[in-house]
Amino acid sequence: MNQPKWNPYVLVVIGVLSVSTSAIFVKLSTAPSGIIAFYRLFFSVLIILPFFLWNHRTETKNITGRDFVFSIIAGVFLAFHFILWFESLNYTSVASSTVLVTLQPLFSFVGTYFFYKESLTPLMILSGIIAIMGSVIISWGDFALSTKALFGDFLALIACALITGYLLFGQTVRKRLSLTTYTFIVYSISSITLLFYVFVQHLPLFSYSGENWLYFVLLAIFPTLFGHSLFNWSIKWISTNVVSMMILLEPVGATLLAYFILDEKVRLSQWIGGIIVLIGLGLFSYRGKKNEQETQNHL
Repeated sequence: MNQPKWNPYVLVVIGVLSVSTSAIFVKLSTAPSGIIAFYRLFFSVLIILPFFLWNHRTETKNITGRDFVFSIIAGVFLAFHFILWFESLNYTSVASSTVLVTLQPLFSFVGTYFFYKESLTPLMILSGIIAIMGSVIISWGDFALSTKALFGDFLALIACALITGYLLFGQTVRKRLSLTTYTFIVYSISSITLLFYVFVQHLPLFSYSGENWLYFVLLAIFPTLFGHSLFNWSIKWISTNVVSMMILLEPVGATLLAYFILDEKVRLSQWIGGIIVLIGLGLFSYRGKKNEQETQNHL
């Protein structure tokens, strides 16, 4: 495999900073969760469309049946991830929701082990546990023992499992397709899935304020195109496990933005947890990168 033009670890960090804005835009919007999710993906597809038609449309001829099925599964997973996560933000805080939805290593470790036979060293497992503990500490002060908050937490956990499935199925396809083609196909499938959902729920498509339309566009540009698209690009070069671990930075960024924009208070436990997340993330990323370098040296 040729070396990438850009450092994938740096681009994943940029992606994490971009997706940190997602919960803020969702909280600011007054539209239903299904509508927010639909327009986020639909506007993303419209932005990608000219680039796809100009340079990559012929690439679809080389897509195998298996890749197409995996793309459909990834797109459906992504659609329902957004629906459930956005809905969770109606019941619980930004800190709690983003922490739970980014606990992907819990699912990713199992998935990559069974599907891709990726090995994990004791240090990588330990660093993952450290980062997950830090994520829990961040939101510990916000967890409320009420039915409403617990329901929001439950939705965020399911959304977490779905986004991990999206990354796992996408890792297989992304290695054989360009970023533009892959994201166009998967986002299009997600948009179609969400459109069906909107129709089934009898949600109005157009009766929203100008501010809501602005948030729809911002969600498409920042967390989707600069966020998830960079994750899709990076999984061609680095493991889903590494991407999932670095996404644990999202709660730190989202919590800070919620403090300044939504006036959500940042507790001492969240500051401490953020530092622990960074420590665990650094250990895991260093070990994961070293493993990849050792593997390449033996080829």
